[in-house]
Formats: sequence, C-alpha cells, structure tokens
Amino acid sequence: MLNISKIVFLFLFCSLSAQKTLAFDTLKLGTAKDLLADDYGNIYLYQNKDFSFTKYDSLGKQKAKIMLTLPFRIQSVQNPLNIPSFSENAQELKFFDKNLSEIQTINFRQKFGFIRSAYVEDLQQAWLLDESTKSLIQYNFRDDRVMNSYSFNVSFDHIIDLLIFEKKVYLLYQDHLLIYNFKAEKLGEFHVEAGRKLRRENDQILIVANNKIQKLQSDDLETIFSADHSQIVDKNSASYFVIKGNKLYLYRINQ
Repeated sequence: MLNISKIVFLFLFCSLSAQKTLAFDTLKLGTAKDLLADDYGNIYLYQNKDFSFTKYDSLGKQKAKIMLTLPFRIQSVQNPLNIPSFSENAQELKFFDKNLSEIQTINFRQKFGFIRSAYVEDLQQAWLLDESTKSLIQYNFRDDRVMNSYSFNVSFDHIIDLLIFEKKVYLLYQDHLLIYNFKAEKLGEFHVEAGRKLRRENDQILIVANNKIQKLQSDDLETIFSADHSQIVDKNSASYFVIKGNKLYLYRINQ
C-alpha cells in the first residue's frame, strides 16, 4: 500500500498540461463501465459484464473485490470507509467498507413500491424516488423511518442519477439535466452529452459525462475538464482520471 507521502509525490509530477500513465492491465480498463477515484490514491473499476467492483492502488495492484449477482451503481467513494451502492434490480441499498466488505444492506421491497433511484445524503438518511407512488421520499435508514414524503409527478423513465442539495432535486438523464424543487416545479434544464453521474463537491454540482466534467453555474454548464475520444473520465480532489485507448491517465488539477 502506498503511503501518503508517495501519493503526494506521484501527484506533484502531474498537471493538466502534463499527464502520467498509470500502470493498469489494459484488459481491465477496456471493459470497465465505471471509474472512481478516492483521495487516498485508490482507483475503483466497475465491470458490468460480471457485476464486479474492484479496488486498486495507483500502481494497479488489486486491493479488494466484490461480485454481486445483479447490476448495481456505486454512488461515490469520497468516503472510502463507507461506500454506498444501489441496485434497482434488487431494490437494495448496500454499504461497503475500505476492504469492500459489506457493512449493511437495506431492502426496499417490503416498505416501498418500486424505487427507481436513490441518493445517500449521509450515514443516516437517503432520498428515494418511488416510481409506483410518484413520490420523493426522505428516509432515515438507520432508524427505519420515513422523515418526509413529497408528491413528485415527473418522468422517472431513463433517469441515470439523482442528487439532492439545498432543497433542490437534480435529475440526470443521458442528454439533459433537470432541476426541481420539492413541489416538482421545474427550476432549470440543461443539455448534456452522454451524462453518466452527478457529484457534489461542497456547494458545487458536477456533471460527469463520458469525456468531460462540467460544473453547474446559475444559467450554464461550465466545462472544467475534457478529454476527447476517452472512454471514461472521473476525478478526486487532486486529479482528473481518464481511460483512453485502454490506458489510464492522471492529470493534476491546478490549485
């Protein structure tokens, strides 16, 4: 395992004008459907072909791996000690620790209708889109208690990702981003290309697409990073990561 000083040393040699290729098996990269990176130098790859999720260090050495029987979506690895994931097929919310061992599973089948999307806000509560009742639910999974339920009569079809922040609901689709209040009143709409996921960094909302990352402004989307012809892009607080041509590149973020 790399210590913090080695990770910092690695990042210091990278910038947006100078890239570094990380040593990864090209077969793993070529079939990856998602890439995530935490702030400790670890890289995570999700493989849709076998529903596996693997954690590597920055040298490409495998540190942990899980395999599930149904497709699932990792929300974030920003807290690598408690990684949330949601499976629409299984109607389950699962949490994994730093070794990708399962910490907790919450099954929605007995309590709700059909949950289309879930957003874990913190270590106690999650926001759920219940398609069967057309509602947005604030659910405390630690206490197994519904805190709030809002009528939310919008289209749930083809939703890719959900994010809640400051009483606003962000719904990402492949080609657009919609913003609502809790009354399901539309507050904004933005065109996106090949949208993959939403991410919040402090008070900023980021839209991660296949080959670019954009920041939501009041009336526009500002591209903060792009990599033409890439398969996947992602970021942590220090660097951007790009899978391109079955290779993994790291670009230092200028602070």
